[in-house]
Amino acid sequence: MADNTAKNMAKIAYEVLEDKKAVDITIIDISEVTVLADYFLIASGTNHNQVQALADNVEEKLGKAGYAMRQSEGYRTANWILMDYGDIIVHIFDSENRLFYDLERIWRDGRTITKEELE
Repeated sequence: MADNTAKNMAKIAYEVLEDKKAVDITIIDISEVTVLADYFLIASGTNHNQVQALADNVEEKLGKAGYAMRQSEGYRTANWILMDYGDIIVHIFDSENRLFYDLERIWRDGRTITKEELE
């Protein structure tokens, strides 16, 4: 079961993505499936500029809340930006790559949850 830090991080990231008009935001609780992280947040942007803007805003808000990003990949191409915060991993895709990689299918052993379950 995920701890409160992970829940708080996921909640902040979700709210930023929602506020910045990300498409189809999904939260998967993977805490019972892997030690990689407690949550995956998966979202799409409508174009490369929005994908980068979503990543910038997530990094800014989580940073202001005191959470440091461990690693980020994919920012320059903005096809799939992966942001690793340890307890949560944020995946921001363009629509084509989201369909291609289909993380929701790959991680179907995890439990898809709602934003309200992070409260």
